[in-house]
Amino acid sequence: MDLTSKTAVVTGASGGIGAAFSQALINKGATVYGLARSADKLGQRQQELGDQFVPVTLDITDHESIDRWIQQTFDDDLLPDVLINNAGLGRFGDVDSLPLEDWEAMINTNLSGIFYMCRQVVPLMKDNENSCHIINIASIAGKVSNPQMSGYNASKFGVRGFSEALFQELRYDGIKVTCFYPGSIQTDFFSDANNSESHANMMQPGDVAGVLINVLETPDNFLINDITMRPLNPKHPTEQ
Repeated sequence: MDLTSKTAVVTGASGGIGAAFSQALINKGATVYGLARSADKLGQRQQELGDQFVPVTLDITDHESIDRWIQQTFDDDLLPDVLINNAGLGRFGDVDSLPLEDWEAMINTNLSGIFYMCRQVVPLMKDNENSCHIINIASIAGKVSNPQMSGYNASKFGVRGFSEALFQELRYDGIKVTCFYPGSIQTDFFSDANNSESHANMMQPGDVAGVLINVLETPDNFLINDITMRPLNPKHPTEQ
């Protein structure tokens, strides 16, 4: 795909790898509709990225709001070419102590939100004459389980299954589906999720965004349907 003048939708665009994805897409000439719940953070991203970044304050767990925004934004003259389902959160703890609201937040954001976005965007992509691409951001936790991560694992394993089914469902409509399984990335995710410290030996958001661009720019009849990435040495620098 030639990303010049393409239209991309990125969820969780206010920070972390979502902001890095938005920057990388804009650098390639795309217009990015950046979705997130924080209007203030989205405004900061627009100041940094310019007019090619269109901020959209939206909660992806609210399917009615998604439906309204899609209907108000897209039509026959403006169709999405790329959808990056990146928004996600983690809440960790033993299964017998994990608060019910934490389980529901992870399932609703990490899994249901992807479905809500796809069910509205896929029909528009089917109407698009160009090749289109959906990228779902899962996690290495969608392949490998760990204690105190049952809810997070369940949501990300769900993204894995959904992505595999979606790829097979849409491949003959000219719509690519790729699932990313990243390991640790140096963002605020870990401090927000369980008060652990991010560090420089984690993958860098810009490097993950570089992989995203490489996957998007493959020839139209060439598909990488899943990709796993990890830091080679994941240890904290003080542990060397």
